[in-house]
Amino acid sequence: MPTPPGPRRPTDFEDLRRQAVALRREGLSLRQIRDHLKIHNNDLLNRLVKGEPPPDWTRRPNAKDDLRERARALRLEGGTYDQIQLELGCSKSSISLWVRDLPKPERKRTREEASAIARKGWEARLRLREDERNQAKRSAAEEVGALSPRELFLIGVALYWAEGAKDKPYARREDVLFVNSDPGMIRVYLAWLDLLDVAPARVRYRVMIHATADIEGAERYWADLVGTEVHRLQKTTIKKHNPKTVRKNVGEDYRGCLVIRVTQCADMYRRIEGAWYGIVGAAGSTGQEKCPY
Repeated sequence: MPTPPGPRRPTDFEDLRRQAVALRREGLSLRQIRDHLKIHNNDLLNRLVKGEPPPDWTRRPNAKDDLRERARALRLEGGTYDQIQLELGCSKSSISLWVRDLPKPERKRTREEASAIARKGWEARLRLREDERNQAKRSAAEEVGALSPRELFLIGVALYWAEGAKDKPYARREDVLFVNSDPGMIRVYLAWLDLLDVAPARVRYRVMIHATADIEGAERYWADLVGTEVHRLQKTTIKKHNPKTVRKNVGEDYRGCLVIRVTQCADMYRRIEGAWYGIVGAAGSTGQEKCPY
């Protein structure tokens, strides 16, 4: 029985390496060298040709090679990352990898000039964002259209239940009392009261505001909004300022809140509460169409 061959000696590896390197320099691929030398161990094959670059014909073209060369050329011309990105449309992270070995371009502007340019660009972007916000709001407002009496009724019920006074088991107060600082909310609420045929004589108004604000100006503002005289408002409730609290509702636009109370309203309150729980029950029904919003 023949004796199996022993392991290759170190000189065998060196002989193979010389042959592999020679074949590599002749332009052979790894597959061709493997077949020529009958070596089917990839690790050994890579060790034999280590340090020898593959022939050009075996290289796969890189889609970003042209971009890389163009980025380097622009950098050498003094281009910044922003300018190169604008020119080529690639990411700054890629640009950084491609040109990091190149010298930085000399600063052409002072820091103050660069900051002014950046600030101007940022302000333009903020204006664009604000225009987009306003356009979205205008489009949504136009899509609402006219409200039917039923729609206004349901809106008013939900509005009251969010912002109005509620009866509690531990404190029976079936009052219709609404408090808010948003003029739009006040207008919708008053339209709702009119829909419910609440006589103006049953409606009372009162301003609630911090002591440090323009109280007289706020009283005039709310009186004009609801269409009444200042002297017809009930006595204004003045809220004392807590020095430990940092208030953000300050300035000329701060006018406190308007309190709207309906008299002789126990039955009206019960119907509001009942309607609200009717909405709650109906909201869980199925088969409703999706809202486009």
